[in-house]
Amino acid sequence: MSSAVPFFAASLPTASAEADRLLDPDELEAALRNIGARRYHNLHPFHRLLHGGRLNQDQVRAWALNRYYYQAMIPVKDASIIARMEDASLRRIWRQRIVDHDGEVEGDGGIERWLKLTDSLGFSRAYVISTKGILPATRFAVEAYVHFVRERSLLEAIASSLTEMFAPKIISERVAGMLGAYDFVSKDTLAYFDKRMTQAPRDADFALAYVKAHAMTPSLQAQALGALSFKCDVLWSQLDALHHAYVDPGLPPPGAWTPGGEAIA
Repeated sequence: MSSAVPFFAASLPTASAEADRLLDPDELEAALRNIGARRYHNLHPFHRLLHGGRLNQDQVRAWALNRYYYQAMIPVKDASIIARMEDASLRRIWRQRIVDHDGEVEGDGGIERWLKLTDSLGFSRAYVISTKGILPATRFAVEAYVHFVRERSLLEAIASSLTEMFAPKIISERVAGMLGAYDFVSKDTLAYFDKRMTQAPRDADFALAYVKAHAMTPSLQAQALGALSFKCDVLWSQLDALHHAYVDPGLPPPGAWTPGGEAIA
């Protein structure tokens, strides 16, 4: 991953309409959840096509290939957050996220389960892991997220993870829709999502409690709300790129994986 700061870093959100008064903890939680209700990527047209069984196999392949980069960088993002934590008790809790994705041993963990999905879709592991075929926008969005958690406050870094509050709904829709519509996926190949149904709520509960306890001024609350909005933008922009490249108008940029091209057996 490049160490360069994204050119748009200076414009990352720092304020919201809530900044003029201090919200009580329940109001803050409601404001955070409202961001998800309006901006989470389950609302994106690409996901509606995916869950509704209206994508072809190559379009599903493109989604899985690009999403791998996001999955692979989650432990990098979380390691950056841990490096910011001076409290050992916080580090012990947060490091479980890295274990969940990297696994305790070789062949375990969420990244391995995602690779089993891309295996089943015909990609070679070497090609997926190389990330040679991902869209430029995928790379830019994911790296912007990693930069965000490194450069913003610990509160903002933790708040940005709160998209996990909305994950169980999208996962249940995704698994049911894909199993019902696509004969080229199975419950085994979608096993990544089984674990996330319990991991994501656990992680979200901890992060939400942290944000509610530490966002103690209108300015800090605005930063937390802005961080969650930014993370929703990261996820949404990845789907914008997929939709443009593989659905409408269906023009993958130079260097990106092309249906019928490299790495499909």
